[in-house]
Amino acid sequence: MATNSKRAREKTSARKVVRIRPGTKSVVLGVTGSIAAYKSAELASLLVKQGHEVFVVMTQDATEFISPLTLQTLSKNPVTTSFFDEKENWRPGHIELADRANWRHGHIELADRANLLLIAPATAHIIAELSHGLAAHPLAAIALATRAPILLAPAMNGKMWQHPATIENVEKLKARGVEFIGPEEGMLACGYEGLGRLWKVDDIAFRAEFLLARQDNLIA
Repeated sequence: MATNSKRAREKTSARKVVRIRPGTKSVVLGVTGSIAAYKSAELASLLVKQGHEVFVVMTQDATEFISPLTLQTLSKNPVTTSFFDEKENWRPGHIELADRANWRHGHIELADRANLLLIAPATAHIIAELSHGLAAHPLAAIALATRAPILLAPAMNGKMWQHPATIENVEKLKARGVEFIGPEEGMLACGYEGLGRLWKVDDIAFRAEFLLARQDNLIA
């Protein structure tokens, strides 16, 4: 019995414990380079209103569609756009209170902290990167390192969504437990009408809430 108890303590101590406010969930919101990226502002706002900590991580292409400052204001946390953000904000030891407002969490810290990784919009490119385990930027690296549930909300041209390569990548990710919501049919920014539009933001936020609640039930 004593040996089993010791082993249990060793397993517990080996895990990194990230302390957050009681009842608060941490959502890492990934934003990629789609015209639908502007909808991430509403999504970030909804998640904050639902009482969650929201940390936005953007690809470089996403910053061409929506300003990191907009998402920083709505999420109330600094936005990560590259590994260089971590380099510039790294400080050894204690973080002074005056620096906390601009402190950017490292990608591994965000991966550990996350209760959910939500990528909306998710382009064909990020889906391919995740499928092949690439980690060339913080968002892809977080997806590779986190053990939190992952929810993707695709948005792209319908022909790209229905391409055999994308279909294969989606199936591969689903087999690993990654969840998808959408896309839906409608008029696309490229002028085509068909499957490829980002799912309704309210429904994405609801699905995120469902996955967070399901996690609590599994732990209970």
